[in-house]
Amino acid sequence: MSKTIKVALAGAGAFGIKHLDGIRNIDGVEVVSLISRDLDKTREVAAKYGIGHVSTELEDALALPEVDAVILCTPTQMHADQALACLKAGKHVQVEIPLCDILAEGEEVVRVANETGRVAMCGHTRRFNPSHQWVHKKIEAGEFNIQQMDVQTYFFRRTNMNALGQPRSWTDHLLWHHAAHTVDLFAYQCGSPIVKANAIQGPIHPTLGIAMDMSIQLQAANGAICTLSLSFNNDGPLGTFFRYIGDTGTYIARYDDLFNGKEEKIDVSQVDVSMNGIELQDREFFAAIKEGRQPNSSVASVLPCYQVLHQLEQQLG
Repeated sequence: MSKTIKVALAGAGAFGIKHLDGIRNIDGVEVVSLISRDLDKTREVAAKYGIGHVSTELEDALALPEVDAVILCTPTQMHADQALACLKAGKHVQVEIPLCDILAEGEEVVRVANETGRVAMCGHTRRFNPSHQWVHKKIEAGEFNIQQMDVQTYFFRRTNMNALGQPRSWTDHLLWHHAAHTVDLFAYQCGSPIVKANAIQGPIHPTLGIAMDMSIQLQAANGAICTLSLSFNNDGPLGTFFRYIGDTGTYIARYDDLFNGKEEKIDVSQVDVSMNGIELQDREFFAAIKEGRQPNSSVASVLPCYQVLHQLEQQLG
């Protein structure tokens, strides 16, 4: 495929804008349609990014024959159904993490992706952050093996607010969204499937209806372990911080940045063509479309993560 890939993006909130900013740096790609709940705000974002078609309905974008691919940055509960709609309309699709919050729905997305032959990818950004890529390359070269990953995912989110501090129409989830990043990354970096998984959670919030604190333990088939602590109650610092404890060193990843165990910064600027994990994720999606191949973090390759999340959900009752 040599022609420009024309993209529809659904969800003009905080994460949708991150994708729009990343796509600006990618040649041969044009966002031609923007879909979001609030028409006035969507028009405002579309005008800023020079996007011609605006709608509140995904179906309107799927009906456009020029649209080759769709990026879904919509609420978690819509991901699987919308991914299926895109595939059945003959469009390639990248759905933001998580693929689903019900395992059977994720399995159906994988089945339909195989049936249609379209590229279907899930936004497991940690696979693409330069910090984690640097560690992955060291593992692949046989220079580092994980003994333990110690991960903290901390936010202060006692109301439904997005990353821009704006009201959110849906409720986020520690297990199906935020734990998904670490569950997938742990197995990916170890190159070994997760064979043990345990979870406990704190009290359910009286109005949000979700656990605000959670602790997860994982073990890979190769013996490596992972300890993950998650909270929506943490009043700073915010974000997800990964400590890799290995046989030849310790590394701390904070999004796209990497440090050793002595807090000395490691230069990861040459790991890939950008320091922006979201942009690198999008580059992989579009490259897979052009090259007619499966992308890194295809829906099929991340499905084991959701099988583990399902198992943990059963434990939590």
